[in-house]
Amino acid sequence: MSTLKTLEANLVVIFWAVIFGEVIGYIGGALEVMTYSPMSIGIIAAIVGLIFVNGIKLVSASDTKTSK
Repeated sequence: MSTLKTLEANLVVIFWAVIFGEVIGYIGGALEVMTYSPMSIGIIAAIVGLIFVNGIKLVSASDTKTSK
């Protein structure tokens, strides 16, 4: 996979992780009667999304190398 394609994929992951993180954070904050901090929720969601997606890609890449 080229570097530009990887960058584009990671930007899409960041975008959707922030969107879903904000929605889940808003609902969770209302249910738990906590303060809603959009900036910190968005940053944490983006980091978790990147770690999750890139971790899966690394694990599946190493799995395909060992099965060949």
